[in-house]
Amino acid sequence: MDVLVQLLLNGIMLGSMYAIIAVGLTLIFGIVRVVNFAHGEFLMIGMYATYLLATKLGWHPYVSAVPVVVLLFCVGALVQRFIIQPLLNADEHIQIFATVGLSTALVNLALMIFGADLYSVSTPSARQSVSLGGYTVLSGQIVILACALALVAGLHLFMQKTPLGRAIRATAQNRNAALLMGVRVDRIYIISFGLGAACVGLASALITPMFPVTPTIGSYFVLTAFVVVVLGGMRSMYGAFAGAMIIGIVDSLSGYYIAPDLKEVVYFAIFILILIFKPTGLFGFGRGTE
Repeated sequence: MDVLVQLLLNGIMLGSMYAIIAVGLTLIFGIVRVVNFAHGEFLMIGMYATYLLATKLGWHPYVSAVPVVVLLFCVGALVQRFIIQPLLNADEHIQIFATVGLSTALVNLALMIFGADLYSVSTPSARQSVSLGGYTVLSGQIVILACALALVAGLHLFMQKTPLGRAIRATAQNRNAALLMGVRVDRIYIISFGLGAACVGLASALITPMFPVTPTIGSYFVLTAFVVVVLGGMRSMYGAFAGAMIIGIVDSLSGYYIAPDLKEVVYFAIFILILIFKPTGLFGFGRGTE
């Protein structure tokens, strides 16, 4: 029983990491209606930025979250404005090719600048073991869980209580109606894409102390994030959070009870089953971003 509880706790901590990445992906798809295949490369940019701030300026990775979030917001806004926006009325496969091309370009740019070596940030405070009722987690995992909860709660309040948030929700629900109400939809798309990228910027600063930085690190996380988003319902932030918790627990349990090398097989099998039997996801609600 103790082993099961520890595995569930590990799964929740892992799921919180996926949740921050998946919420950003959900924001972009739910509002802009574009599947961003360069989302993992945004994470990679943020991790390299965190690494540089930590090694060159001596900043703690958690402190560097502020400039990294701002940097990724700007990157996302620029990508939306100059790459996605001109293609909004094009076929969906053209948009997909654009983000896939951007992904490939960013990976190769990182290889040119940093090479294929692994870089890491030594942050002992993030790897300290903390005892919770006799069970053990890392302090960095607790920080990630707290930030994931704060992010979802903050986005909820932002979407519900602010004029900009209501304009974003209106755009997500019906673009043409929002245009008729005076909402500047193109600007909303830029802000929304930037917010989605900013979420992954936060994730990058939080996970850099836990994982090495490489040009291909983004693909390790973003494939799982796509599973989470589909499981959660594509357009629901709350669904993305719940889906991340489910995948995190599945990852932890299958890695222990089946085999560590087969845990990806388990949740990708879940991904295929969801696509077949419930394409809207387990927590999919209507239109818009909930």
